[in-house]
Amino acid sequence: MVNVFAVADVIVKHIKHHCPQDIAIVGYYGSYLQGRATERSDLDFFFIPATPRGRKMEVQFIIDGISFDFYPIGWERAERMAALDEWNTTIIADCELLYIRSEEDRARFLKLRENIHAMKESPNAIKLINKAELVLCECFLNLDKFRLAGDSLDLPYCRVLAQEVAGNIFKSLGFLNQIFYTRSWGYYREQVSNLPLKPDKLDKHLDTIMFSHSTNEIMSACEQLIIETLHLILERKNNQKDMRSYKNCMKGYYEEERGMLNKLLTACENGHYETAYFVAIAVQDNLAKILYVAEKGHWPATFDLGKYREIYQQFGYPDLISLLDPTDLQSLKTAVLQLIEMLESHLESEEVPLNIFNSVEEFETFYNRV
Repeated sequence: MVNVFAVADVIVKHIKHHCPQDIAIVGYYGSYLQGRATERSDLDFFFIPATPRGRKMEVQFIIDGISFDFYPIGWERAERMAALDEWNTTIIADCELLYIRSEEDRARFLKLRENIHAMKESPNAIKLINKAELVLCECFLNLDKFRLAGDSLDLPYCRVLAQEVAGNIFKSLGFLNQIFYTRSWGYYREQVSNLPLKPDKLDKHLDTIMFSHSTNEIMSACEQLIIETLHLILERKNNQKDMRSYKNCMKGYYEEERGMLNKLLTACENGHYETAYFVAIAVQDNLAKILYVAEKGHWPATFDLGKYREIYQQFGYPDLISLLDPTDLQSLKTAVLQLIEMLESHLESEEVPLNIFNSVEEFETFYNRV
């Protein structure tokens, strides 16, 4: 059995003698650190280069049938891992350091670990819920692939797609529960079983995905698993405490959007329905979403399916979209003018500062005070 730590010693000694300032960190993680290595286990080790020269220390090799991959992780990528923007957070959170260039490098690395633990705190919940939802979008793409394959969908390709769905479901549930996994490749399921938020029929669907020989059954299990996970995400998002804030969310919004409103007025006056069509829909939908953010403190879910529009409707803003009529753009123009008046009044009532001036001189006076 290869002494993998003797291999690591060779690399660390080389770094100390030949490029001590080019490598910031060397660490290892995985089975040897967790005490579950077998005779076929490799050593999962990595390094953070400090210079372009340091990156050249990357090497892949095999000793007595055991593969080794000494690979670089830049500081920027390590920061993404610590923010759970990359999935293998455990590399940073649970590694043992074999080499540290300086105390500054040690402090920077330990700061990343602090950031990882902070991701479990309540203020970061909505950020991770959004990540869970984004990952789930990949699952819906797989459902489309199932359907596009049609009668040509054979069992091997069906299992490829299903494996991708299962992997992304695991990732999504990790984000939803604000945790990261310490093991992968066959060990996600046992870690997910301990999570407080997971689909009730998770095990049933996973059994079908892994053991069924029916492409229809596998595809149906994937679809049900995706839908159940989506419901969990939407429920958790809707249960987040509202953080109402017009001043933070809508400062500068109206001044920028007024250009689109003017474009829409011009289109109505010139009878240009195509411009009116695209701009009216964009204006109304953008305003509905930003009002939702101002009231709730977060963007509507990707799979909100239009529920976010309720706030726009509650405030009585005109429905521009329903007024789209190529034979009568005057009614739309009237509604746009009404929306402008209502929006200005609404923002003023919420004490959102509006930079509206009647002349260049007024603007100059304002700008000189900035």
